[in-house]
Amino acid sequence: MDSYITDEKTEIEYKLVGDYYIPMIKAPDVPEIGVWGQRYIRYLRENKKAIYTAFLISGKLFDHAAEIDRTAEEMYEKLIRDMAKHEGVTEQLKADDPMEWIRRMNSIRNRVEEVLFQEVIFV
Repeated sequence: MDSYITDEKTEIEYKLVGDYYIPMIKAPDVPEIGVWGQRYIRYLRENKKAIYTAFLISGKLFDHAAEIDRTAEEMYEKLIRDMAKHEGVTEQLKADDPMEWIRRMNSIRNRVEEVLFQEVIFV
């Protein structure tokens, strides 16, 4: 008996293990997905089941979520930087009054997250 055979119809290779042929199927490479991509997947799974299923079946879900994650992360960093500059949240404020700096930065982060949820995640 051959230890490896290939189904010519599906091009799947099988390995002989004991008396059984086991398919040598490799899982597709999944890109690294950050917090924004995970939130997007959760939103689709819970609220847009048809879109989630279509992406999942086509094999494009994780690539799309990784792209959403990259876009959201870039927007997040840019918006925080721009809003902090606009509102005068500086390193000098951080040195002079750390608690005020933390309060303002938390406010900015919360507002930026809301913008990202509305503009990127919940579309």
